[in-house]
Amino acid sequence: MSEDAVLLEVRDGIAHLTLNRPDAVNTFDVALANALDAQVAAIDADPSVRAVLLTGAGARFCGGGDVKSFLAHGVQALDETLQAIIGALHRAISRLARLDAPVVGAVQGSVAGAGLGLMMSCDIVLSGASTKFVVAYTGIGVTPDGSSSWYLPRHIGTARALELTLTNRVLSADEACAWGLIARVVPDETLFDEAQQLAVQLAAGPTRAFAGARQLIRDALARPLEEHLDAEAEQMRRMSHTADALEGITAFVEKRPPTFKGE
Repeated sequence: MSEDAVLLEVRDGIAHLTLNRPDAVNTFDVALANALDAQVAAIDADPSVRAVLLTGAGARFCGGGDVKSFLAHGVQALDETLQAIIGALHRAISRLARLDAPVVGAVQGSVAGAGLGLMMSCDIVLSGASTKFVVAYTGIGVTPDGSSSWYLPRHIGTARALELTLTNRVLSADEACAWGLIARVVPDETLFDEAQQLAVQLAAGPTRAFAGARQLIRDALARPLEEHLDAEAEQMRRMSHTADALEGITAFVEKRPPTFKGE
Protein backbone atom coordinates (compact mmCIF):
# COMPACT_ATOMS: atom_id res chain seq x y z
CA MET A 1 0.00 0.00 0.00
CA SER A 2 1.22 3.50 -0.85
CA GLU A 3 -0.09 6.19 1.44
CA ASP A 4 0.89 8.68 -1.29
CA ALA A 5 -2.52 7.84 -2.75
CA VAL A 6 -3.97 9.92 0.09
CA LEU A 7 -1.89 12.80 1.39
CA LEU A 8 -2.04 13.90 5.02
CA GLU A 9 -0.49 17.02 6.47
CA VAL A 10 -1.32 18.45 9.90
CA ARG A 11 -0.74 22.19 10.26
CA ASP A 12 -1.95 24.48 13.04
CA GLY A 13 -4.44 21.92 14.28
CA ILE A 14 -5.91 21.22 10.82
CA ALA A 15 -5.48 17.83 9.15
CA HIS A 16 -5.32 18.37 5.40
CA LEU A 17 -6.52 15.09 3.86
CA THR A 18 -6.22 14.88 0.07
CA LEU A 19 -7.27 12.13 -2.33
CA ASN A 20 -4.25 11.97 -4.61
CA ARG A 21 -5.00 10.04 -7.80
CA PRO A 22 -5.77 13.00 -10.06
CA ASP A 23 -4.86 11.10 -13.25
CA ALA A 24 -7.56 8.57 -12.35
CA VAL A 25 -10.10 11.17 -11.16
CA ASN A 26 -9.33 10.11 -7.57
CA THR A 27 -11.28 6.89 -8.09
CA PHE A 28 -11.09 4.15 -5.50
CA ASP A 29 -8.96 1.10 -6.16
CA VAL A 30 -7.63 -1.12 -3.38
CA ALA A 31 -4.58 1.09 -2.82
CA LEU A 32 -6.57 4.32 -2.47
CA ALA A 33 -9.13 2.72 -0.15
CA ASN A 34 -6.38 1.29 2.09
CA ALA A 35 -4.51 4.58 2.11
CA LEU A 36 -7.63 6.50 3.12
CA ASP A 37 -8.28 4.00 5.91
CA ALA A 38 -4.72 4.38 7.19
CA GLN A 39 -4.67 8.18 7.02
CA VAL A 40 -8.02 8.64 8.75
CA ALA A 41 -6.81 6.27 11.48
CA ALA A 42 -3.72 8.47 11.85
CA ILE A 43 -5.92 11.54 12.24
CA ASP A 44 -8.04 9.76 14.83
CA ALA A 45 -4.92 8.95 16.83
CA ASP A 46 -3.53 12.52 16.71
CA PRO A 47 -4.79 14.64 19.64
CA SER A 48 -3.46 17.83 18.02
CA VAL A 49 -6.07 17.67 15.24
CA ARG A 50 -8.98 20.07 15.84
CA ALA A 51 -10.42 20.18 12.31
CA VAL A 52 -10.11 18.17 9.10
CA LEU A 53 -10.16 19.53 5.56
CA LEU A 54 -10.93 16.85 2.96
CA THR A 55 -10.14 17.63 -0.67
CA GLY A 56 -9.31 15.90 -3.93
CA ALA A 57 -6.26 16.68 -6.05
CA GLY A 58 -6.75 17.80 -9.62
CA ALA A 59 -9.83 18.93 -11.50
CA ARG A 60 -12.37 16.59 -9.88
CA PHE A 61 -13.00 15.54 -6.30
CA CYS A 62 -13.77 11.84 -6.80
CA GLY A 63 -15.20 9.77 -9.62
CA GLY A 64 -16.25 6.88 -7.38
CA GLY A 65 -14.82 3.41 -7.92
CA ASP A 66 -12.00 2.67 -10.33
CA VAL A 67 -14.09 0.34 -12.49
CA LYS A 68 -11.13 -0.82 -14.60
CA SER A 69 -9.33 -1.99 -11.47
CA PHE A 70 -12.29 -4.18 -10.47
CA LEU A 71 -11.21 -6.74 -13.07
CA ALA A 72 -7.46 -6.38 -12.49
CA HIS A 73 -7.28 -9.89 -11.02
CA GLY A 74 -9.82 -11.43 -13.37
CA VAL A 75 -13.55 -11.98 -13.36
CA GLN A 76 -13.28 -14.80 -10.82
CA ALA A 77 -11.75 -12.40 -8.29
CA LEU A 78 -14.32 -9.62 -8.78
CA ASP A 79 -16.08 -10.25 -5.47
CA GLU A 80 -12.79 -10.41 -3.56
CA THR A 81 -11.52 -7.21 -5.19
CA LEU A 82 -14.73 -5.30 -4.50
CA GLN A 83 -14.82 -6.45 -0.88
CA ALA A 84 -11.22 -5.35 -0.35
CA ILE A 85 -12.06 -1.85 -1.58
CA ILE A 86 -15.36 -1.65 0.27
CA GLY A 87 -13.98 -2.95 3.56
CA ALA A 88 -11.23 -0.34 3.75
CA LEU A 89 -13.47 2.45 2.49
CA HIS A 90 -16.20 1.65 5.01
CA ARG A 91 -13.74 1.60 7.89
CA ALA A 92 -12.45 5.02 6.83
CA ILE A 93 -15.93 6.52 6.44
CA SER A 94 -17.10 5.17 9.79
CA ARG A 95 -14.06 6.56 11.57
CA LEU A 96 -14.28 9.89 9.73
CA ALA A 97 -17.88 10.33 10.87
CA ARG A 98 -16.92 9.63 14.49
CA LEU A 99 -13.86 11.85 14.80
CA ASP A 100 -13.87 14.43 17.59
CA ALA A 101 -12.68 17.05 15.11
CA PRO A 102 -15.25 18.48 12.68
CA VAL A 103 -14.71 17.65 9.00
CA VAL A 104 -14.95 20.19 6.17
CA GLY A 105 -15.24 18.89 2.62
CA ALA A 106 -14.27 20.94 -0.45
CA VAL A 107 -15.51 19.34 -3.67
CA GLN A 108 -14.84 20.40 -7.24
CA GLY A 109 -15.49 19.18 -10.75
CA SER A 110 -17.52 16.05 -10.13
CA VAL A 111 -18.58 13.83 -7.26
CA ALA A 112 -19.79 10.33 -8.11
CA GLY A 113 -20.46 6.97 -6.52
CA ALA A 114 -18.30 6.29 -3.49
CA GLY A 115 -17.09 9.88 -3.66
CA LEU A 116 -20.64 10.96 -2.87
CA GLY A 117 -20.73 8.82 0.28
CA LEU A 118 -17.31 10.08 1.34
CA MET A 119 -18.43 13.66 0.79
CA MET A 120 -21.58 13.15 2.86
CA SER A 121 -19.55 11.83 5.78
CA CYS A 122 -18.15 15.35 6.15
CA ASP A 123 -19.92 17.75 8.51
CA ILE A 124 -19.90 20.80 6.26
CA VAL A 125 -19.39 20.59 2.49
CA LEU A 126 -18.48 23.50 0.24
CA SER A 127 -18.80 23.00 -3.51
CA GLY A 128 -17.42 24.84 -6.47
CA ALA A 129 -20.17 26.35 -8.61
CA SER A 130 -19.48 24.11 -11.61
CA THR A 131 -19.40 20.82 -9.67
CA LYS A 132 -21.73 18.00 -10.74
CA PHE A 133 -23.10 15.20 -8.55
CA VAL A 134 -24.28 11.72 -9.58
CA VAL A 135 -24.98 8.48 -7.70
CA ALA A 136 -23.73 6.35 -10.65
CA TYR A 137 -23.88 2.81 -9.19
CA THR A 138 -26.81 1.40 -11.17
CA GLY A 139 -25.17 2.62 -14.37
CA ILE A 140 -22.75 -0.31 -14.09
CA GLY A 141 -25.32 -2.72 -12.65
CA VAL A 142 -24.35 -2.57 -8.97
CA THR A 143 -25.83 -1.18 -5.75
CA PRO A 144 -24.58 1.72 -3.59
CA ASP A 145 -21.79 1.40 -1.06
CA GLY A 146 -19.58 3.89 0.74
CA SER A 147 -22.54 5.03 2.92
CA SER A 148 -24.41 6.62 0.00
CA SER A 149 -27.65 4.74 0.62
CA TRP A 150 -27.50 5.61 4.34
CA TYR A 151 -26.77 9.32 3.97
CA LEU A 152 -28.86 10.16 0.90
CA PRO A 153 -32.33 9.67 2.44
CA ARG A 154 -31.19 11.50 5.56
CA HIS A 155 -29.92 14.45 3.53
CA ILE A 156 -32.56 14.74 0.84
CA GLY A 157 -35.43 12.36 1.72
CA THR A 158 -36.38 8.95 0.41
CA ALA A 159 -38.17 10.09 -2.76
CA ARG A 160 -35.26 12.15 -4.04
CA ALA A 161 -32.73 9.52 -2.94
CA LEU A 162 -34.57 6.93 -5.00
CA GLU A 163 -34.82 9.22 -8.01
CA LEU A 164 -31.09 9.94 -8.00
CA THR A 165 -30.16 6.30 -7.43
CA LEU A 166 -32.47 4.74 -9.99
CA THR A 167 -32.13 7.31 -12.78
CA ASN A 168 -28.54 8.53 -12.22
CA ARG A 169 -29.75 12.05 -12.75
CA VAL A 170 -26.90 14.55 -12.59
CA LEU A 171 -27.34 17.36 -10.08
CA SER A 172 -25.76 20.78 -10.45
CA ALA A 173 -24.13 22.41 -7.45
CA ASP A 174 -27.04 24.81 -7.02
CA GLU A 175 -29.52 21.91 -7.08
CA ALA A 176 -27.41 19.91 -4.63
CA CYS A 177 -27.39 22.87 -2.25
CA ALA A 178 -31.12 23.53 -2.61
CA TRP A 179 -31.83 19.86 -1.88
CA GLY A 180 -29.62 19.84 1.23
CA LEU A 181 -26.89 17.61 -0.15
CA ILE A 182 -24.20 20.24 0.48
CA ALA A 183 -23.99 23.32 2.70
CA ARG A 184 -22.75 26.05 0.37
CA VAL A 185 -21.84 26.83 -3.24
CA VAL A 186 -18.91 29.14 -3.82
CA PRO A 187 -17.06 30.33 -6.92
CA ASP A 188 -14.73 27.64 -8.29
CA GLU A 189 -11.71 29.88 -7.94
CA THR A 190 -12.28 30.59 -4.24
CA LEU A 191 -13.40 27.09 -3.15
CA PHE A 192 -10.23 25.96 -1.41
CA ASP A 193 -9.54 29.34 0.19
CA GLU A 194 -13.04 29.48 1.66
CA ALA A 195 -12.86 25.89 2.85
CA GLN A 196 -9.51 26.60 4.48
CA GLN A 197 -10.95 29.65 6.25
CA LEU A 198 -13.83 27.54 7.55
CA ALA A 199 -11.42 24.86 8.79
CA VAL A 200 -9.37 27.52 10.60
CA GLN A 201 -12.53 28.84 12.24
CA LEU A 202 -13.54 25.36 13.41
CA ALA A 203 -10.03 24.50 14.60
CA ALA A 204 -10.23 27.48 16.96
CA GLY A 205 -13.52 26.26 18.41
CA PRO A 206 -14.52 23.96 21.30
CA THR A 207 -13.51 20.60 19.80
CA ARG A 208 -15.16 18.40 22.40
CA ALA A 209 -18.42 20.33 22.16
CA PHE A 210 -18.28 19.98 18.38
CA ALA A 211 -17.82 16.22 18.78
CA GLY A 212 -20.78 15.94 21.13
CA ALA A 213 -23.00 18.09 18.94
CA ARG A 214 -22.09 16.11 15.81
CA GLN A 215 -22.93 12.85 17.57
CA LEU A 216 -26.29 14.14 18.76
CA ILE A 217 -27.32 15.37 15.33
CA ARG A 218 -26.12 12.25 13.49
CA ASP A 219 -27.92 9.96 15.95
CA ALA A 220 -31.14 11.98 16.13
CA LEU A 221 -33.08 10.10 13.44
CA ALA A 222 -32.30 6.70 14.93
CA ARG A 223 -34.01 7.03 18.33
CA PRO A 224 -37.22 8.32 19.95
CA LEU A 225 -37.52 11.77 21.50
CA GLU A 226 -37.24 10.73 25.13
CA GLU A 227 -34.13 8.67 24.50
CA HIS A 228 -32.61 11.57 22.60
CA LEU A 229 -33.42 13.99 25.41
CA ASP A 230 -31.49 11.71 27.76
CA ALA A 231 -28.56 11.75 25.32
CA GLU A 232 -28.67 15.55 25.22
CA ALA A 233 -28.62 15.69 29.00
CA GLU A 234 -25.67 13.28 29.15
CA GLN A 235 -23.69 15.28 26.60
CA MET A 236 -24.35 18.48 28.54
CA ARG A 237 -23.17 16.74 31.73
CA ARG A 238 -19.94 15.79 29.99
CA MET A 239 -19.45 19.30 28.61
CA SER A 240 -19.91 20.85 32.05
CA HIS A 241 -16.63 19.23 33.09
CA THR A 242 -14.57 20.59 30.17
CA ALA A 243 -12.20 23.53 30.24
CA ASP A 244 -13.78 24.92 27.07
CA ALA A 245 -17.24 25.06 28.64
CA LEU A 246 -15.86 26.97 31.63
CA GLU A 247 -14.00 29.32 29.28
CA GLY A 248 -17.02 29.85 27.03
CA ILE A 249 -19.38 30.60 29.90
CA THR A 250 -16.87 32.84 31.65
CA ALA A 251 -16.12 34.74 28.45
CA PHE A 252 -19.83 35.26 27.83
CA VAL A 253 -20.33 36.67 31.33
CA GLU A 254 -17.24 38.87 30.98
CA LYS A 255 -18.36 40.02 27.51
CA ARG A 256 -15.16 38.98 25.74
CA PRO A 257 -14.35 36.52 22.94
CA PRO A 258 -13.59 33.01 24.26
CA THR A 259 -10.26 31.31 23.74
CA PHE A 260 -10.95 27.62 23.28
CA LYS A 261 -8.21 25.00 23.58
CA GLY A 262 -10.15 21.91 22.61
CA GLU A 263 -10.04 20.61 26.16
